[in-house]
Order: sequence, then C-alpha cells, then structure tokens
Amino acid sequence: MAGVAGGRLAHAVSTAGGPGMIGARGSASPEWIAEQAALAGAGGTPFGIGLMARVPQCSTQLDAVIALAGEQRPALVSVSFGDVTEPVARLRDAGLRTACRVGNAADLEMALAAGVDTVVARGGEGGGHGRDEMGTEAILDLALGSADRPVLAAGGISTADDVARAPGKGAAGVWCGTPFLTCVEADNTPQAGAALVAADDTRYSRVHDVARDIAWPREFGGRAVATPFVRRWSGDEDAMTGDAGGEHAAGRERGDTDYTPLYAGVGVDHLTAETDAASVVRALVDAI
Repeated sequence: MAGVAGGRLAHAVSTAGGPGMIGARGSASPEWIAEQAALAGAGGTPFGIGLMARVPQCSTQLDAVIALAGEQRPALVSVSFGDVTEPVARLRDAGLRTACRVGNAADLEMALAAGVDTVVARGGEGGGHGRDEMGTEAILDLALGSADRPVLAAGGISTADDVARAPGKGAAGVWCGTPFLTCVEADNTPQAGAALVAADDTRYSRVHDVARDIAWPREFGGRAVATPFVRRWSGDEDAMTGDAGGEHAAGRERGDTDYTPLYAGVGVDHLTAETDAASVVRALVDAI
C-alpha cells in the first residue's frame, strides 16, 4: 500500500476501528514520515507505519519513526522485505511494537529470531510486492505451527467471510489492503480508482519493476491488475526490451492506466465503487 496508504487513510481506518497503517515508499523522507504520522495520529488516534528493510533509506526512515513522540508515535511498526534483524532490534529497543510480513519458512525463521511481536502470514494472493511461494492458508498454517506470538492472516482478505474465517484457523486477526484501494481517503488518482473498479483479474509478475528499472529482488514480484501490458510480458520479463520500457513510460506519462502499476490482490473484483474507509471496515467486520 506504499503510495496509496498515507496519513489520511490510516487515520480514517483507525477511527473506524482499524487500526490503519501508513505505507512508506522506499524513498520516503523523514519529513514525509513526520507529516503523515501527524495526520494519522491526530487526536491520539492509534496507527502504524510500514517500512521496507531492503531499501538503503531504511535506516534513515527508522531514525525518523523512532524520533516520533506523543500523538505521532506509532502503535505498531511493520518492517519486511529483506533482513529484518537490525530494524526489529532498533524498534524494540525504542519501545515500539513490531510486525513482519513473512512469505516462506526462511522469512518466518528470521522474524521469530529477531524477536518480532506480531507475525503477518502473507500469502501470494496479496496485492503489491511479496513472495508467491505459498498461498495464504499454507503460510498461515506454517506460522501458527511455529510462532508463540500473535499471527495475522494476509493475502486475499477482501470480504467479511474472509475475515470471519481467520479466527477459526487460529489467526489473531487479519491484515488487508485491497478493500481500501478505492476509498476517498486513499492517495490514489481518480483514474486509478476507476481502473481498479473496472478490474476483474490480477497477475503476479515483475513487469512493472522491470519496465521501470526498479531494483526489487527477483523473489519479491508484485501482484497487480492484469492490464494488457502486464499480460503481454508476465512470465517473460527477462525478454523485455528498451522499447517495452519506453512504451511503459510513455503510457504512464499520458495517464493511461493500462501502464499504471495498479497493485491489488485477488479480491480486486470486489471493488465496485468509490467508497470510504469507515464503510469498508464495517463491511469487513459485519460477519464477526
């Protein structure tokens, strides 16, 4: 949800009973983090922040998060994608609660060894970047069998029925993003919102990263709306040429959402209209 879930969305989700998370891009500055935290935590509303361990800026972002105080101090900091050992240690030393998204046994082992407070078992059905090695049910079972701390189910959590099933499987809760993509509080363009409402399928690939020459590790592809460009190159990313990258850049420049990285999970077909965070939260917990 980096680039979509800013302080406004986090505050709205938390006010509705979330709590909401801010998704920080790898390039997010300390000033941006402080600004979004002020929005999210206004009035003492609890919120969280998600960071990426793999980016060079992570250390600076950790400094910024740890420096937050008062209403802007996050209730939870998620750090994932890469070696989480040092980030988790720094956050815990600062008295902050931590979470890590895990997608396979190695991720899980690292997170537990680091002493993370909450494990987010994220399956390949989830939108955005992550592993596609295990489905949500499989990684949830693995985490529940190994972790002696709360485990949240993530990946393809899009409906009240999805949420209601999680406790029965042993999860302490759920972690989801796709249902909030068309909220008025999200940092999405109207064009992206309309394209998400019209979408009915997603594809896991490295297409958008390769086309934009973004150095995400190969094991962390991204699930996004299956636009014609994504369908054309999915599974054949290593054959993409400079012409393909130029086509992608030109499409983004003119605002063509066939080329916009519309990251979303398998539940994208449940997005039927623009909505608001409170309505989404109510709908998700309706069956509990």
